[in-house]
Amino acid sequence: MASFSTLSDIDLERQVAALSRELAALRKAMSKRGGAYYEDGRDAALDTYSDLAGRLRDAMPAIRKQSRVIEKSARDHPAAVAAVGLVVLGLVASLLFSRR
Repeated sequence: MASFSTLSDIDLERQVAALSRELAALRKAMSKRGGAYYEDGRDAALDTYSDLAGRLRDAMPAIRKQSRVIEKSARDHPAAVAAVGLVVLGLVASLLFSRR
């Protein structure tokens, strides 16, 4: 007849083996789900990028036209451009120094 401690050890070994099998099955299931989530995220990012690229492509003629208008205005009024540049530079400097 086996002693009580021996029966207990055998039972624990069986439980550990069963838990190991369950853990392996769970890891496999999580791996499959993780791959699916990655693919879904990648597809969503590509769709968003394609949509953004299409919108930007459609807006480029208007952006180019506005940039030409701004460039012409800057050439016609260099003093105003310099003043605006100094104001922007001052704002950036004040933001940088206020954070310290």
